Amino acid sequence: MAGVNLSEESANILATNSGFVGSVTHSCKDEAFISCAVLQRRMLEIGRKHGVTELGAEVVNYVSHAAQQRLQDLLEKVTLVAQQKNISFKEDDNYEQISDVRAQLKFFEQLDQLEKQRKEEQEREILLKAAKSRARQEDPEQLRLKQKAKEMQQQELAQMRQREANLTALAAIGPRKKRKNLDSPSSSASAEGSGTGSSLTGGAGSSGSRPTRQRITRVNLRDLLFCLENERFTSRSHFLYKGFLK
Repeated sequence: MAGVNLSEESANILATNSGFVGSVTHSCKDEAFISCAVLQRRMLEIGRKHGVTELGAEVVNYVSHAAQQRLQDLLEKVTLVAQQKNISFKEDDNYEQISDVRAQLKFFEQLDQLEKQRKEEQEREILLKAAKSRARQEDPEQLRLKQKAKEMQQQELAQMRQREANLTALAAIGPRKKRKNLDSPSSSASAEGSGTGSSLTGGAGSSGSRPTRQRITRVNLRDLLFCLENERFTSRSHFLYKGFLK
């Protein structure tokens, strides 16, 4: 082919680059995620139960990378679960609220409070009737009710006096003075007139350029157990049940 011997040229190329044939080039150093010695010892402990007595360095290194990848995937899932707890669906038009548990609990609390108030009023009426009783021969139960009614009246009188004393003290103090708002236009204008406007302006500028606070995602054991429970290979594992016992 135009005076070129292809077989000879191919042989020359292979002879020149024979040192690079079959070699693998890495762009970065291949570092093990787990200590090879510790991992190999643990793998041999497990392997002896299945008849494995020797492990190559490449096998240990590969298992180390697999553990790293597994941990990374698990952390991504747990982080996603933890972030979903902070999502608010109130302002989302795609969702509609069908129940309000907080309002329901508040309603039940009000019912309990009304029931308690009704029982207290009934007990108060019984005590007042016992206090107004003019029987000559009174049994011990009647005397006990009279004593309790007397204590209740004294307690109500003390509360009324305390309330009147508080109102008198508030009237003597007078109305509370409203604090001046430093950010109002009038205060800033007066500050500029007195020559301190530059310092206030600098402070406002520095506060305006304050960096935004980074949001922190907190992951707890419940998030991790939720991820393990929804995975096929870990949903019935022994360490998952141990996690539920903690």
